Amino acid sequence: MKQLTDFHLQGLNGIQNQIAYFDFLKITTQNLQLSLTVKFAAIQFACSENINENTERAEHLVQSAAKERANVIALQELFNTTYFCKEIDQKFFSWAQPVPGPVTDRFCALAKKLGVVILLPLFEKKAAGVYFNTMAVIEKEGSLAGIYRKMHIPDDPGFYEKYYFSPGDLGFKVFDTSAGKIGTLICWDQWFPEAARLTAMAGADILVYPTAIGTLPEESDTDKKEFMDAWKTIQRSHAIANGCFVASINRVGVEGGSKFWGNSFVCGPFGQILAEAGEGEEIIHAELDLASIENHRQIWPFFRDRRVDEFGDVVKRYL
Repeated sequence: MKQLTDFHLQGLNGIQNQIAYFDFLKITTQNLQLSLTVKFAAIQFACSENINENTERAEHLVQSAAKERANVIALQELFNTTYFCKEIDQKFFSWAQPVPGPVTDRFCALAKKLGVVILLPLFEKKAAGVYFNTMAVIEKEGSLAGIYRKMHIPDDPGFYEKYYFSPGDLGFKVFDTSAGKIGTLICWDQWFPEAARLTAMAGADILVYPTAIGTLPEESDTDKKEFMDAWKTIQRSHAIANGCFVASINRVGVEGGSKFWGNSFVCGPFGQILAEAGEGEEIIHAELDLASIENHRQIWPFFRDRRVDEFGDVVKRYL
């Protein structure tokens, strides 16, 4: 009788173990699926010359995005200042901040409080006379994962960045965060396919471009439409060519006659628009299925078919 009871108990334990094992597999699979889906938020807003007010506004908007369950939140280029590069004036160097420093410390604390990854673009002071256009990547537990310094620096009417910023000296960067592998690029970088390619080749799931783009006082509505179409097209092409997600975060408002037209957007690996803002203050949200990247790259295997043996001349200025 005891042997029969032991047999039944062993059988019962075996069934229970099997059930527990399958429950474990189910939970693990669900967690894996959740870990491959990123809830991305992009914030666009207008800035004044009051840096404290801009910083507080950004902090409030980050909190609002987190309430909508975003787990990675990106802000616009030079998030807490006006786009001062529209003119040349030495006074603006006083706006630069060390990294790490008070601003990044403040947002590290916010990231920890909210449990989110924050992408924080700001004016960095490295040393006396050495400044960068920088993006800080802050992990959800509040640590500073690292920084990217804008590689391509423009010098055009209304965009006199070479006066203020040294060219980036850290190369193209990818940060393996709790919200996926994030490729950090900034504004003028978005016009260069090589930057997108190298960052994607380094493993980026999403290319993020904080931006400041708009129309100058002398430009017409037709000019605006053409620039905006080109701006969206080039970045959607990066998504398609590299089989990854792309997010571009612009500012809004009128600054010294220049009108920044927002239209921040997130697109998928086929260039499909997943979320898009208008021309006012706004937070957009998009769910990014990072597992879909492999499928897209199987359908369009651009990395497989690249003729790397024939690309040597690409490092030359011109042929």
